[in-house]
Amino acid sequence: MSTNGAATNGHPPQVDAAGSTEEYGKTAGFLAVGVGLTGIMTYGFFLVASHTLSKHDYGQITLLWSAVFITISALCCPVEQLLSRQVSERMAKGEPVNQTIRVAATLQFGLSLCFIVVALALRGVIQDDLLSGNETLYWVYFSAVIFYAVSYFARGFLAGSQRFGMFVGLILSESCFRTLFAVLVAVGILSGQSAVAIGIVAAPVLGLIIVPTMFFRRHREERAAAPAAPVEESGSVERLSIKHGGGFAAAVLLIMFSEQTFLNAGPIIIRSLQGATEAGYIFNVLMLARAPLQLFQSISTSILPHLTRLHNSDEPDSEKEFGHTVRMVLLGILAFTALVTVVVLIAGPKCMQIAFGKKFTYDRIGLLLITFGMGLYLASVTFNQACVAMGQVRRCAGRWLTCAVVFIGWNFLPIVSDEQRRIEVGFLLAAAVLSVLLWWVYTHPKEGHPEDVPQPGSSEELEARLASIDEVV
Repeated sequence: MSTNGAATNGHPPQVDAAGSTEEYGKTAGFLAVGVGLTGIMTYGFFLVASHTLSKHDYGQITLLWSAVFITISALCCPVEQLLSRQVSERMAKGEPVNQTIRVAATLQFGLSLCFIVVALALRGVIQDDLLSGNETLYWVYFSAVIFYAVSYFARGFLAGSQRFGMFVGLILSESCFRTLFAVLVAVGILSGQSAVAIGIVAAPVLGLIIVPTMFFRRHREERAAAPAAPVEESGSVERLSIKHGGGFAAAVLLIMFSEQTFLNAGPIIIRSLQGATEAGYIFNVLMLARAPLQLFQSISTSILPHLTRLHNSDEPDSEKEFGHTVRMVLLGILAFTALVTVVVLIAGPKCMQIAFGKKFTYDRIGLLLITFGMGLYLASVTFNQACVAMGQVRRCAGRWLTCAVVFIGWNFLPIVSDEQRRIEVGFLLAAAVLSVLLWWVYTHPKEGHPEDVPQPGSSEELEARLASIDEVV
């Protein structure tokens, strides 16, 4: 398959930090397993919280979660992606990363400062209108965003420096600590909504305590094994440029933000229309799509490097294998969707009450709508990964953003009188349109920008994989 000139753009070829394609494949598999476990723990947090709290209190927790992760997708992910790309490129070239880290830290500090000013200025709107006047939830939201800014900065550095063991340790420890607080409430050691909410901010705080220990231990081992001569920063080192690779990064970030809109906008919209209790209900219903997506991240993070290598391969059967891989994933999604459909038809409402408690009565038709939407959404993610590997990321970003905007707009139109049903129908329709649009991009690729074609193990591929992880964790 053609590389569209990406290997001859005048830059030195990217060098995989793992040292070989085989080693890189093992790293991708390790990362996929870690992401899958993180998704399970994230699901466990809501499962335990829904059984422990009242309908209203649980609804506020889901609103808090949605607000935190929509905010950090805009506030933290840009710097995370920029840092991972620049650190990866400079380490591949044997250049120092000190200046890169300083610039990225300055950018993150500036964005965090802007958030502090805006969040304090809008405290009344956030606390009273969104969080039902709950002061504790407001300060948890405020603090969680700040600490996640530090966490995502660490993620960017760890991913860029190919320290995937520590990266997985960070995201997995965050999920474990967050779920631990819900479990402590469930067994009676702690009590109340506030304790569950504190788990959301405690997760990045406690997770960041582990990383320095892991980092300094590995750093000492590396220095003992191969002490390196100090490298001077010089004017010959290329300065950090946001413009460099900016098109690819901007497209990835638009996709990430659109994904957060699909996953988290529903409860916030329902809160504005019906209240916190109903927001908790629609969050649980959407978990029928979110939970498989969390588990699917382990596949999507591993399929991208495989597709990337096939797209850049000169082997005669690489194009055939590329299409075969995509079809196999789609067939797996179809089989999984069919299985979930059967379960929903037989005992969907009962299963939801077993999972999330009997506080809500679930509608089988609504669950079926979300099930079909889940299958189409997973197909969209598959087409997206294939398109990214083919260098079509900018075309994908426009379609993701369009569908996200349409999804939000649909939910405020009284075409369907019941607001909750409107969310369910909107999710299905938006996922259907998105899957068709991305299928069209996949089957009708166009020659794009050379830097949009990720090389195996390159910073571009790293950015795309990191983005797929940040969708849900």
